[in-house]
Amino acid sequence: MTETDAFDDAVRRYRKHRRVNPPTNPIPGLGKIVLVFAAAMTAACSTVDRRTMITIADARVDKAQVIDVGEPGDSPGDLFVFDQPLLDQHGEIIGNNSGVCIRTRMGHSLQCQWTLTLDNGSIQVAGREFDQGASDIVIVGGTGAYEGISGYMESVNNGDGTFLQTLYYRHR
Repeated sequence: MTETDAFDDAVRRYRKHRRVNPPTNPIPGLGKIVLVFAAAMTAACSTVDRRTMITIADARVDKAQVIDVGEPGDSPGDLFVFDQPLLDQHGEIIGNNSGVCIRTRMGHSLQCQWTLTLDNGSIQVAGREFDQGASDIVIVGGTGAYEGISGYMESVNNGDGTFLQTLYYRHR
């Protein structure tokens, strides 16, 4: 008998055993109870507060400091270090925006990590920021009132030294 024949024979014996001795549920209705419990837990766990926050990173006065580490000028590996005022959508200062970006593709994009520091906590973000257009950057965590935050931030370079940052997040 080959290995294939032995395997086929074992499968046939198992199937015959299952037909003769079907599995039984020792507690009638247990399956329904488990299903209702799982549905309730899923609903409870998905109860999140979905929010949107609009901020503006103001780099007009406090421009990013460029650390030119590669070839002279814009080149991969260059660092952009910043600590700038963070404004609300009405232009009022609500905190600061500080972090670092590494040039990964000349004239195209950077890999960034920064912190939005507010009166009641901070929000950390990280991801690829494009030189032009919108960039979706993940929210990696928070402190204080923002502990347990998750979501993403859309960052748009306005071309005037400011960046519109719209945070789409969930907070438990």
